[in-house]
Amino acid sequence: MLDPSSSEEESDELLEEERRDVLVAAGGGSPRSLPPPPRDSRGREAGAARAASPSPSVLSEGREEQERLQREEREKRLRLQLYVFIARCIAHPFNARQPTDMARRQQKLNKQQLQVLKERFQAFLNGETQIVADEAFCNAVRSYYEVFLKSDRVARMVHSGGCSASDFRDVFKKNIEKRVRSLPEIDGLSKETVLSSWLAKYDAIYRGEEDFCKQPNRMAISAVSELILSKEQLYEMFQQILGIKKLEHQLIYNACQLDNGDEQAAQIRRELDGRLQLAEQMARERKFPKFVAREMENMYIEELRSSVNLLMANLESLPVSKGGPEFKLQKLKRSQNSAFLDIGDENEVQLSKSDVVLSFTLEIVIMEVQGLKSVAPNRIVYCTMEVEGGEKLQTDQAEASRPQWGTQGDFTTTHPRPVVKVKLFTESTGVLALEDKELGRVVLYPTSNSPKSPDLHKMIVPKNSQDSDLKIKLAVRMDKPPHMKHCGYLYALGQKVWKRWKKRYFVLVQVSQYTFAMCSYREKKSEPQELMQLEGYTVDYTAPHTGLQGGRMFFNAVKEGDTVIFASDDEQDRILWVQAMYRATGQSYKPVPASQAQKMNLKGGNANTDISPLYTDRGQKHGMDEFISANPCKFDHASLFRLLQRQTLDHRLNDSYSCLGWFSPGQVFVLDEYCARYGVRGCHRHLCYLDELIEYSENGSVIDPTLLHYSFAFCASHVHGNRPDGIGTVSVEEKERFEEIKDRLSSLLENQISHFRYCFPFGRPEGALKATLSLLERVLMKDIATPIPAEEVKKVVRKCLEKAALINYTRLTEYAKIEETMNQATPARKLEEVLHLAELCIEVLQQNEEHHSEAFAWWPELLAEHAEKFLSLYSVDMDSALQAQPQDSWDSFPLFQLLNNALRNDTLLCNGKFHKHLQEIFVPMVVRYIDLMESSIAQSIHRGLEQESWQPVNNGSATSEDLFWKLDALQMFVFDLHWPEPEFAHHLEQRLKLMATDMIEACVKRTRIAFEVKLQKINKSTDLRIPSSLCTMFNVLVDAKKQTAKLCILEAGQEFASQWQQYHSKIDDLIEETVKEIISLLVSKVVSVLEGVLSKLSRYDEGTFFSSLVSFTVKAAAKYVDVPKPGMDLADTYIMFVRQNQDILREKVNEEMYIEKLFDQWYSNSMKVICMWLADRLDVQLHIYQLKTLIKIVKKTYRDFRLQGVLEGTLNSKTYDTVHSRLTVEEATVSVTDAGGLQGITMKDSDEEEG
Repeated sequence: MLDPSSSEEESDELLEEERRDVLVAAGGGSPRSLPPPPRDSRGREAGAARAASPSPSVLSEGREEQERLQREEREKRLRLQLYVFIARCIAHPFNARQPTDMARRQQKLNKQQLQVLKERFQAFLNGETQIVADEAFCNAVRSYYEVFLKSDRVARMVHSGGCSASDFRDVFKKNIEKRVRSLPEIDGLSKETVLSSWLAKYDAIYRGEEDFCKQPNRMAISAVSELILSKEQLYEMFQQILGIKKLEHQLIYNACQLDNGDEQAAQIRRELDGRLQLAEQMARERKFPKFVAREMENMYIEELRSSVNLLMANLESLPVSKGGPEFKLQKLKRSQNSAFLDIGDENEVQLSKSDVVLSFTLEIVIMEVQGLKSVAPNRIVYCTMEVEGGEKLQTDQAEASRPQWGTQGDFTTTHPRPVVKVKLFTESTGVLALEDKELGRVVLYPTSNSPKSPDLHKMIVPKNSQDSDLKIKLAVRMDKPPHMKHCGYLYALGQKVWKRWKKRYFVLVQVSQYTFAMCSYREKKSEPQELMQLEGYTVDYTAPHTGLQGGRMFFNAVKEGDTVIFASDDEQDRILWVQAMYRATGQSYKPVPASQAQKMNLKGGNANTDISPLYTDRGQKHGMDEFISANPCKFDHASLFRLLQRQTLDHRLNDSYSCLGWFSPGQVFVLDEYCARYGVRGCHRHLCYLDELIEYSENGSVIDPTLLHYSFAFCASHVHGNRPDGIGTVSVEEKERFEEIKDRLSSLLENQISHFRYCFPFGRPEGALKATLSLLERVLMKDIATPIPAEEVKKVVRKCLEKAALINYTRLTEYAKIEETMNQATPARKLEEVLHLAELCIEVLQQNEEHHSEAFAWWPELLAEHAEKFLSLYSVDMDSALQAQPQDSWDSFPLFQLLNNALRNDTLLCNGKFHKHLQEIFVPMVVRYIDLMESSIAQSIHRGLEQESWQPVNNGSATSEDLFWKLDALQMFVFDLHWPEPEFAHHLEQRLKLMATDMIEACVKRTRIAFEVKLQKINKSTDLRIPSSLCTMFNVLVDAKKQTAKLCILEAGQEFASQWQQYHSKIDDLIEETVKEIISLLVSKVVSVLEGVLSKLSRYDEGTFFSSLVSFTVKAAAKYVDVPKPGMDLADTYIMFVRQNQDILREKVNEEMYIEKLFDQWYSNSMKVICMWLADRLDVQLHIYQLKTLIKIVKKTYRDFRLQGVLEGTLNSKTYDTVHSRLTVEEATVSVTDAGGLQGITMKDSDEEEG
């Protein structure tokens, strides 16, 4: 920005060139002149046409170009004039302040930044960054990238300028909060810590590789500029808004004296006086705007007067100077009487002489003394200084050979014409001298206009002093108090004051913003000798008065009944006095010297003199004078403000902040000040604002509905007479415009609600949709006092949401390109597309619930109706695709599962219209599917068991595994359907449980039959080894019992539970009985092997032929060779049979409980068979070989079954005790008759026997 007080010595040629750039003239001529009238332009063009005879199209183009240039020139001139008014508002505000409580606006994102952001997140997902993250965070980022960043709705929001980095972060935070809440708890790691860590990683991804060390400083500066702007920044901002060049601003700044507070205050006083005069003129001529009621005309005049009086009071409340104690006292006294606000009041507030007492600060600097000869060079000299009536100060001591000091003394006085005395002393050397000797003195009479630079003054010396040419160099600086506007010597003659024509010292004192006084002072006096209050006076230049001696340049101050004549010694002094008094009187007439007026008449008003600093020659020379001197009261500030506000809003929406239509604090400040200073009505301001905001919103910009609500509420309150700003008059134009705005706003809001997914994507801006609904309710109100019935609002919102359903589904199908596919695709392709479309529909509904449900919290049923309408549109495509599927095709079940899972968890949509329709479609398919599966499973059991090889497969056979898998898969399929209708869901479950029971029963029965058949085919010798097929069958039954608990039991608490338990117990009993039967069959088979062994031992019974033969043969042979021990092979073979079959069962049967039961029965039955065999030979002594074999079999059997886990109670049964006792007795008998016959085999417990 150029310095407003730059040098006046710039090149005139350069300025002329700049001026031509500023105001482009339509034709030639002076750059300062207005564009030539259209008639002249047509005349010139017509002449050119006759000379060159161009075609009509060329003429038309020329006229269009000429009109365009003229239009641009008019717009440029209007903007310059508007900038003059704005610059004055910025330079001297007295009504508004920059607000400090406005919400801070974030930097907006643009399309390039969005693309960069997408690339950064894609790089993270591709693993191209150094950011370490777990899978959960990666999934969250992937979802955020796919759903949010790649969304075309987000791209549109960024393009409209309503999106900031904060919005992006908030959406991510909201997304991960749900994810983190669903994560399992981890000891020592809170979910808040996880959330903070994820946000930190998000910020790292967002920043990328940029250097953010410097960015915080930049952001801090921008944040400060967003909050508070200096005057220079405000000037620069509105230069950009109105297209004003730097040079133009500099010319306006200098010419308007924007840095001169006195001039700006005087300008305000003139403007306010002009507004009052206009109001009085309007009241006299009865020319009013058209109001809705005739009685408002007089009220309008009172409002104008009241508004001006308020501005006067505001101006009066401004301090004349900061920290001026005298002024503050005067302001307090003046504010107690507001009569000065009424221009028509003849009673003035009279000032006393004590009211205009001033305070001055003097600085006296003594530099050196010259011409000192009367004292010896080594003598000490010093100076004293005093302001008469005050204290005395002394300089440091110096030698007479070098009397230099540079000492400053500071004094305070209330005398406008003080007397300063400076004396030179030398120290007295005499013993009896009481005082130092005075060498010289000087007496000065400074004023505020006196030179401030050091000067030599001749000193008065004592008589007979040798220092006849003694001089002292000093500087006296007397400041000018802020409320002392001008001072100097004038001749004056008045009727009431200054009745003698003589020269006096005058001071123009500003007591307050509206009170000025001309005061004459004598020397050494604080109070003025005489004073004249300037209110009501008009100052002007006058011709010389020949009868008055003294003074050359005359001017006067005239008031009804009084005239005061003043005269100065030179022209420049007169001009300064007139200008100062012109500012003080507040008169509308601008005094012009006679010489300048003659020049203006000669040059047609383009005076180019250098006598007026207020209206500088440069401003006149460069065409700014017409804008600067223009009377603001003659402009239509309503239309000017509309232009200003439109340009400001356009600038605001195109700056780097996501403002949503809110002005910056600096812009609000300037607009407030403009409206207050130039009388722009609040309703007009907000109507224009609404008009612009609605237009921008209709064109796609993001506008905060809260801002619309505020302005609309203000206008509604005003139109309905509630006086939001104290204005009670309502013009017809305001009411008509309000109704028009109301209709436009209602249409806009309904359209936004119908497009809520696209106007407020992902709930951004935050709370905007809720505010839109609130604003719609306000717009629908007939007046501000009567609330609209809730049903009417609900009806409008319902209608909007019905449209929204169609809009959302139409755009969704366009996105999925479903129409192209559904017409020509195969049934499988149609189903695939409908499934994909269902996923998109569910995602849309979930996003609506997540991001928009809070806004519709007042009417949750409306959002449910919207979802039903949306799904009903989808059902058309779904029904079409399902009808195209072949019969008995089950590929459509995933579609049901997808939709049902989404709907059943929504309390408003569960069993709703679409949900029931979905069930109606799939009920026959589910029933048909179960019927076919039941038939298929039954057939597979029949065929499978007929061809079953009974090879072990997992927990059973191939057929059983297939059966149980199918039953489980069928039940899981139906369970995963999560059928929402309870009765049908219970029916399906009951049917599947019954079917599983029947199928398992059939499998168990067939397995039992196969087991018995297989068992009958096995021989009964000790070579018998239980085949794996029998174990597999055993396992099938075991697995059937386990699967029954899962496949055949209904959930507790359901209907028919008691009946079902009875039915289920039957299958349990059947399996249990079958297991018992096959255990009994298997035990019978293995016990029959023992019976075969015992039958072989029976051959050695006493009295049999075989027994005698064997005994004789053994005895005979034993004399010559070692004869084998008969019976041991038989015992060993049987024991091996038992052990190996035990191992087989232990290895291949899956149920421990049934193995234990089997071993218990095997052991018990074996002991019973041996006991019965021994009982049959109770009276017969056992053959030694029988004894040895039985002892070994019994002992090994006991030991082996004990190792297999048979309990002690079973092992040591009465049967075993009987057998043990008998064999012990037999052993004792044999030991008596044939001690070596047993060969160490005994019933006694011994671990040393061979196994």
